[in-house]
Amino acid sequence: MKPPRILIIAGSDSGGGAGIQADIKTVTMLGGHPMTAIAALTAQNTLGVEGVLPVSADFVLKQIDMVASDIGVDAVKIGMIGSPDTAQAVAERLEAMEGVPIVFDPVMVASSGAVLADEATIAAFERLTAAATVVTPNLPELEVLSGMSATSLDEMEVAARALAERTGTTVLAKGGHLRGPALTDMLVEPSGKVSRWHGERIDTPHTHGTGCTLASAIATVLGRGRALKDAVWTGRDYTRAALLAAPGYGAGHGPMGHALGVVPFEEIHR
Repeated sequence: MKPPRILIIAGSDSGGGAGIQADIKTVTMLGGHPMTAIAALTAQNTLGVEGVLPVSADFVLKQIDMVASDIGVDAVKIGMIGSPDTAQAVAERLEAMEGVPIVFDPVMVASSGAVLADEATIAAFERLTAAATVVTPNLPELEVLSGMSATSLDEMEVAARALAERTGTTVLAKGGHLRGPALTDMLVEPSGKVSRWHGERIDTPHTHGTGCTLASAIATVLGRGRALKDAVWTGRDYTRAALLAAPGYGAGHGPMGHALGVVPFEEIHR
């Protein structure tokens, strides 16, 4: 079976921990073929973001059209968008891709606290959310998208239900920002059906790129034609394994260990 073709629309992370770099590593590790439409460039490391350079909407669309017209697309992952014009243009392109699963990670703030989407761009996220198969907000992002508080599991569910009902899109609400030793994520469908995943919190500062990694893993599994719940299971398992394998680089929020501590080429060709 050929690897699923995953189109990644996101920003570049010069530190290699999140964004396009994390997406490519995740898709590759899960057996997919990553393709990219870079929507923004960033100058950053584990301590913060020093600069953001958005790519024009026309050039983002050109990247999408070039790979889609020749190679084809089995699933799409959207991350950092860069500008409201790009958000609207990408949404219009994706609305025309009938039958292609779309995973939207509504990136607003980096792990370091740097703002990666202004108010106008966030306002344009409504259309991207409606075009997506699933949207994967953390709690601060869920609060912005839903316009509701999400400071507890109960509030998280209410906000996710409201967002799913309003947009017609399934919401994977990530509970990592809640305090406590356990972590709960919940998948809320427009029908009101809720699925929950519980796990022990991994105590590490090296969490840069967790949202990108999870969304890209989900997109890769969906690109194989598997069900959304299966994709979430696999995505969460891989993300947790990468957290545990973090190499410990940098003085701030360091990158995860996407290769899981192995060198597969050497293992196969020894």
